[in-house]
Amino acid sequence: MGKVSGVGRGRARVVVVGGGFGGLTAVRALRRADVDITLVDRHTYNTFQPLLYQVATAALNPGDITWFLRAVRGRQDNVRFVKGTLAAVDHGNRRVRLEGGTTVPYDYLVLATGVTTNFFGTPGAEEFAVPLYKRSQALQIRDRLFGSLEDFAVNGQHRELRIAVVGAGATGVETAGALAEFRNNDMPVTYPEIDRSRLHVTLIERSSDVLGPFHEKLRGYARTALAKRGVDLRLDTAVREVLADGVRVEHDGEEELLPAGMVIWAAGVTAHRCVSTWGVPQGRGGRITVDEHWRVTGLEGVFAIGDVAIGPDPLPQLAQPAIQSARHVAKLVRADLRGRPDRVKPFTYTDKGTMATIGKASAIAQITHFPRLTGFLAWLIWSALHIALLLGYRNRFATMINLSSKYLFSGSHNAIVGETPDQSPAASG
Repeated sequence: MGKVSGVGRGRARVVVVGGGFGGLTAVRALRRADVDITLVDRHTYNTFQPLLYQVATAALNPGDITWFLRAVRGRQDNVRFVKGTLAAVDHGNRRVRLEGGTTVPYDYLVLATGVTTNFFGTPGAEEFAVPLYKRSQALQIRDRLFGSLEDFAVNGQHRELRIAVVGAGATGVETAGALAEFRNNDMPVTYPEIDRSRLHVTLIERSSDVLGPFHEKLRGYARTALAKRGVDLRLDTAVREVLADGVRVEHDGEEELLPAGMVIWAAGVTAHRCVSTWGVPQGRGGRITVDEHWRVTGLEGVFAIGDVAIGPDPLPQLAQPAIQSARHVAKLVRADLRGRPDRVKPFTYTDKGTMATIGKASAIAQITHFPRLTGFLAWLIWSALHIALLLGYRNRFATMINLSSKYLFSGSHNAIVGETPDQSPAASG
């Protein structure tokens, strides 16, 4: 059995599991603390998930939104990275075990593993639908899209092609809007042999509206913007089954089979199944229960932050709660090292608002202490904020260039593509 020690000796050992928004924030917030940090992640990179749909729709390179986790040592020498997947936590001996047998000792453990796709037990969804939560999934969507289009250009003159997006939260709306704009603006130039009216983008939502957390006015703007782009919006529609060639839905008690060449699943998230093996208490959605300081209930020196955690007052599963909870935990660790943890007040969340984009020059912004915004100004703020939040100057510059070339120069129809695998004939619809 392998063992990974801390960077130095005689100092408190902090193990952070997960290199997302919360995990990296916690690591950086402990930069000057008298601790040795081990950052563990199953990937060697951080993924900026809010822009995954731009990779899926060929606007960005995957490298634009991923950041090498080992690069954190460039400005912080009290951290080391270990690639691995958490298998178990030995709370009595204070060590974590990774798949393969490697163990990492800790004095403080921060669980920031995030969540995964929730298929809600829908038959066929896990087998046939493609989630949009990881880089590999974004690439799968992109390559299947262009593979289908190449086949459609040759063999599809008398068929219909549908892409169904399930879930009208931010990811679903942004993906559907981007696909519709690609169909409307790029395909007439790049795929002149395809009648674009035969390519349908269908957005399916179980509830009565899109973008539930937003104000009614902003939701109305989003619906209008989607309709303007020709998105087939199916509200109050439940997905009953996902098939290899389509999706079975129900609306007003009547079922309908929607043939589809691809089903993109953006309907929700849940905790990873493996959380149940870590010896931690779980609440709604399998999330780890924590107190007002993000301490895991009943466990000394163990914290959970971000999407995987649920406290007395549940917070939205967004970047800001993860970032703010990580900073609070780091503050508490520093105070505990000085013997004054009682000096730290319970966590208070500062809601900075949220945003979503529908397409070029079209977005909604619900920012705290600001008027509700729609249209170009909201889109400009959305673009600037997302670029600023990316890790690394190279990623910010590359993303700015690629998004500028797509949205600001009307003569550019260049798509960032990869493999275009041969596709079986697309489903008729």
